[in-house]
Amino acid sequence: MATLSLPSARTKTPRLLRNRAAAKLLLLALLTAVLLPVLNRWGNGTWPHALTVSLDKPLASASDWVIDNRDSHPLFLYFFGHLSNAVVIAVRAVYLTLLTAGWAGVTVFGALLAWRLAGLRLAAGTALAFLACGALGMWVPTMQTLALMVVAVLASVAVGALLGLAAGLSDRLDRALRPVLDTMQVLPAFAYLLPVVLVFGIGVPAAVLATVVYAAPPMARLTALGLRGADPEVLEAVESLGATRRQRLLTARLPLARQELLLGLNQTIMMALSMAVIAAVIGAGGLGDRVYQALASVDVGAALAAGIPLVLLAIVLDRLTSAAGDGTARPRAGGRPRLIAWALTLAGTVAAALAARLLGATEWPAGRTLDIAGPVNRAVDWMTDHLYSGVPVVGGTADWAGHFTTWVLDPVRAGLQGMPWWSVLLVVAALAWPIGTWRTALTAVLAMAATGVLGVWEPSLDTLSQVLAAVAVTLVLGLATGIAAARSARVDRALRPVLDVFQTMPQFVYLIPVVALFGVGRAPAVAAAVVYALPAVVRITAQGLRQVDEAALESARSLGATGRQQLWQVQLPLARRALLLAVNQGVVLVLAVVIIGGLVGGGALGYDVAFGLAQGDLATGLVAGAAIVCLGLMLDRVTQPARHRAGKGA
Repeated sequence: MATLSLPSARTKTPRLLRNRAAAKLLLLALLTAVLLPVLNRWGNGTWPHALTVSLDKPLASASDWVIDNRDSHPLFLYFFGHLSNAVVIAVRAVYLTLLTAGWAGVTVFGALLAWRLAGLRLAAGTALAFLACGALGMWVPTMQTLALMVVAVLASVAVGALLGLAAGLSDRLDRALRPVLDTMQVLPAFAYLLPVVLVFGIGVPAAVLATVVYAAPPMARLTALGLRGADPEVLEAVESLGATRRQRLLTARLPLARQELLLGLNQTIMMALSMAVIAAVIGAGGLGDRVYQALASVDVGAALAAGIPLVLLAIVLDRLTSAAGDGTARPRAGGRPRLIAWALTLAGTVAAALAARLLGATEWPAGRTLDIAGPVNRAVDWMTDHLYSGVPVVGGTADWAGHFTTWVLDPVRAGLQGMPWWSVLLVVAALAWPIGTWRTALTAVLAMAATGVLGVWEPSLDTLSQVLAAVAVTLVLGLATGIAAARSARVDRALRPVLDVFQTMPQFVYLIPVVALFGVGRAPAVAAAVVYALPAVVRITAQGLRQVDEAALESARSLGATGRQQLWQVQLPLARRALLLAVNQGVVLVLAVVIIGGLVGGGALGYDVAFGLAQGDLATGLVAGAAIVCLGLMLDRVTQPARHRAGKGA
């Protein structure tokens, strides 16, 4: 007798629902259909006015209270006041020390330090970099930036190392700090300026503390990573010898985490330099202030004269810390010879400083400077006359910027601002949920909705349109270049020094060439963002493709797959997580520079922040800064794949 076999549950389940991403989108569509009548009550246009909360009066009142009580309230007198004074004293002490050493002492110390860490080649490069700063007439601004950098980096390393130590030794603190550090690392630098200005006012203390808050997270994260990644067998061996918890930390964990600690120092220095330049907007002075003032008056020559020392300083600091951490430093000597070597370094510095002082040459000679501002401005004027427009066949750079604005930026902005407000939130949820969890999707939706609640829905969508356009260009160029670098060793060798230089340059510097080429406006801001984000996308893409399992590629070749088929059917699918990381980093880096682009005509939220800082309108600036935070958080959650844990579904 025949028996009927019942279909399995898997056979009954529609194929569409077996795809997790498709099932999530279907559930989201059903939820939208249910809520649509309620959403329509609030209108189908821009963000409903009834759902906005005006913070102008509370923020203005808070600002007035801070200003009125800054000189009398105990919180300011006995905490913030002492903290501010300590920062000023520290920066002034370092600055006066650098001026006392003179250009000769600082140059000799930098060269000897580079020689100790990496040999004669880097020593010569360091000396030439410092001499170039003086030759460009930027010695004093360079020392101002360096003094602020020294104090900010020391404070950032101390704060970051303590947080990382706590997170590395305690699972509970690690879980508590991780979302905070995640959020801090996706926020644009501009978002850090306004809160410290509200408390400390315009000046060096606010600049240093904003830099510390911005630069400490990488040190904390990498310190925790190094401590948690220590070899368990080594730790077990040390524990078996009866070592206490403190002894295990000092003799095993910290030495084993040396590479991560030095990498954290490198990243902290790079981020501190970048932030120290941006902090010129709130009175940091130094090279950043020269660049800011020059860009404000569209003086490309003066901006370049201050920008070159910034790039040189960034490259020198990056190479020094990299040499100390990646094993390229000079062979280590024993304790006594090392002390002798450092003593000779200090003695050489003091001798050079004393010699310069005896000769009356502590300041850089005024007659030994090279004025590049005039020639550069004449070159820019020539470009304006001959390359901006009217070039046969290809047009000019101004034409390109105009066409990009008309054909790309304007339509994207109009499309976003023309969508019903709830449909924007729906798109955010549809992008975040398939690659993440319902929590990340909800966070992204709430962050985007917060920009409407704050009353800056339209400027936020304007900024978002610039970010989307810049990300699209960045991904097209970055993925293509990364694929080429992964498949060709020659291309990789040619790109490596270029990417190294680009990744060490502060964000502000990218505005100089785009203003020279394209003038001011939204298109130059997008161009600067593309150039800034491109190196990270190229590197992550190339690294992800190189790490694809060679066995999978060999199997594809044995089946007769062509190089193109191997790329599209093997390498790209297997490198999916690396490609998503490239997209995430591209979005975060693009947002950082698009916001700064408000200084050169980018408008939207970046302009509101700059306007609030310049005019003392902290209500406008703080609301825009909060919207930037929300936009950065939303973009990060939309592009960051979930880290699935065992036993937990999405």
